[in-house]
Amino acid sequence: MSGRRILITGAGSYVGSSLAARLEREPWVEAIFAVDTRPPRLTLERTEVIDADIRSPVLGRLLPQIAVDTVVHNQIVRQPGPNMSPRKMHEINVIGTLQLLTACEKADSVRAIVIRGSAGIYGAEAGAPQFFTEEASRLYPPRTRFQRDVAEIENYFEAFARRHSRVVCTMLRYQPAIGPTVQTQITRYLSLPVVPTYLGFDPRLQFIHEEDAVAALVAAVQKPVRGAINVAAPGTIGLTRMLRLLGKPTLPLVAPLFELFADQLARLRIANFSEDFRRLLRYGRGVDISRLCSELGYEPRYTTEEAVREFAATREGMSLVPSLRRLLAAVS
Repeated sequence: MSGRRILITGAGSYVGSSLAARLEREPWVEAIFAVDTRPPRLTLERTEVIDADIRSPVLGRLLPQIAVDTVVHNQIVRQPGPNMSPRKMHEINVIGTLQLLTACEKADSVRAIVIRGSAGIYGAEAGAPQFFTEEASRLYPPRTRFQRDVAEIENYFEAFARRHSRVVCTMLRYQPAIGPTVQTQITRYLSLPVVPTYLGFDPRLQFIHEEDAVAALVAAVQKPVRGAINVAAPGTIGLTRMLRLLGKPTLPLVAPLFELFADQLARLRIANFSEDFRRLLRYGRGVDISRLCSELGYEPRYTTEEAVREFAATREGMSLVPSLRRLLAAVS
């Protein structure tokens, strides 16, 4: 297929900027439009950057004018931050998604929507299956606000897909990304000089290498398929083994002390770990990637362990700042 016209939301993120840069090199792409209130992290040569908030109605006027055939929804907020309250996360995730879908309804040119969603929809549970398949998203009730947001987003897209059968909606459910340059909750956690763990728990974890995260999006844009697809690296790794590979000293804490420690890290602005991420560190999660390989036709280059090893080889831990020394002394 030639002459594709693609719009990317959340273009100021690592994945959004990298996706635009990758698509610029593809001969089948005619035009790229990058939407965000933040500038792209990379220098883009033939991408038109649009300063816009997806929560505003501006996309409803924009999409019919630029006649895109593919929309990549990359602006789902996954982690809290100093300027990102739970209420603001909800507004961007849910209200922003509604505005985007409203805009897509007004643009007759749209034929495909690719959503960079989250495997967080499955939750992290003590009795979970070894690997969640795409049909298991309602196996457990949502435990956190982010899970409820993701479930709401998926419901909106499912309803949109039923009303507009001409549009192919691909929901990519991503496991956490790891790599030499991306900044996620797992990379911040592993960059702590002393890593807190839940005493008595050794969860199985699964990630996606940052390069595979972008490449899977490219594959979905080039060949969109209907429905949900898990995106992750093959295999899992135990938390204890991972920390040993990284040479990280650990601080095993009973659950109440772990929560207190994590809350203090957030107050000191050292790291902010969401409720979903804390549950992941306690119970872990694995997803089945059969559809990723067979239907989307993408096989990740890195296994989970290989992605962790590359992170270990290319990233240095944070220095032990004085505020963290005081915190460690308080819980020891």
